Amino acid sequence: MQSPLVEVKNLQKIFNTKQGSLFAVDGVDLHIDQGETLGLVGESGCGKSTTGRLLVRLLKADSGEVLFQGTDIQSLTRKQMKLFARKAQIVFQDPFSSLDPRMSVYEIIAEPLMVHRLLSRGKEMRKKVESLMDYAGIARRYMNSFPHELDGGRRQRVGIARALALDPVFLVLDEPVSALDVSIQAQILNLFEDLQRELKLTYLFIAHDLSVVKHISERIAVMYMGQIAELGRGHEVISRPLHPYSEALVSAIPRIRKHPEKQRIILEGDVPSPIDPPQICRFYGRCFLRQDQCRQPIPLKEVEPGRFVRCIVRQQGSSS
Repeated sequence: MQSPLVEVKNLQKIFNTKQGSLFAVDGVDLHIDQGETLGLVGESGCGKSTTGRLLVRLLKADSGEVLFQGTDIQSLTRKQMKLFARKAQIVFQDPFSSLDPRMSVYEIIAEPLMVHRLLSRGKEMRKKVESLMDYAGIARRYMNSFPHELDGGRRQRVGIARALALDPVFLVLDEPVSALDVSIQAQILNLFEDLQRELKLTYLFIAHDLSVVKHISERIAVMYMGQIAELGRGHEVISRPLHPYSEALVSAIPRIRKHPEKQRIILEGDVPSPIDPPQICRFYGRCFLRQDQCRQPIPLKEVEPGRFVRCIVRQQGSSS
C-alpha cells in the first residue's frame, strides 16, 4: 500500500496570550494521499488556517509530527527547508494582501525562481513566466500590470501562478475563493481541478463553506475548536454526517429545492473559548445530543472503514 504524501500525527500549536494558552490546533491526526484533495472545513477561528500553515511550516508545531513523503518537516535543516519549499506551497485567502503592490505580475511570478536561483533574468525566465501565466489562465498582456490594476480573480490567478513556479507537488489552498464573487469562485475551482489533473497535484483545501468544499474534495475533515470532529469520504460526510456539528454545517448548505425533511439546525449556546479549554467534549455546550457521558475528553474514533467521528453518542450508536 502506498504511503500518504502528507501525514499528521497528534499535531499541536499553542499560542501564549495574556489571558492564557490558546489551543489553536490540539491533537490533529490526518493524512493526504498523493493526488488527493482533502477538504478542511470549519467556522472562523477553529484552527484550520493554522493547520495549513503548520503543514508547510510557515508555523512550527509545539508537538506532534508532520510527515511529508515520510520525513518529519519539524526537524528539517535550513538547507532541507529550501528543498521542501519547492515541493510544498500555499495559496492565501486574500490575493490583494498576499501580493507585493510594488511588483509587477512578471516580478511576482519570477521571484520564487530567483530566490531559489533556478533561473536568472532573461529569455528563459520570461518563457517560464509566460508558461505559468498560461497555466493559471492569465492573459500575457497583464505581465507588466500591478496588483491594484487587476480584479480579484486575476489577482488570485497570479498567486496561483507564483505558487506553481517551483513545480510543487503539494498545495495548501487557504480559503482561496472566499474573497471572490460567486461567478469567479467557480472559475477558480475549475482551474484548481484542471491543474490537479494536468500537474498531478495534491491539495489541502481549507474553507468555511461546505457547499464549496464538496465540489472539489475526495474526503472532508470537519474541524471544531482545534480538533477534527469528523473525517470521511466527501459524499458520505455531506449525505450522512455523524457529528452534530457536521449536521449543523450540512443543514446550512443552500438548496434550490426545499426539502421538508432537511430542516436547518440552529445551534444554541456560545462558542467556548480556545484559551485553556475544559477537558470535556468541546461541542458540549452547543450540542443537541449532549449527555452526561460527554463531560470527558472524546477521542477521534473510526466507526466505519475510513469514517472517523469525535462524538461518544455516535460512536456507541455505531457499535451497537
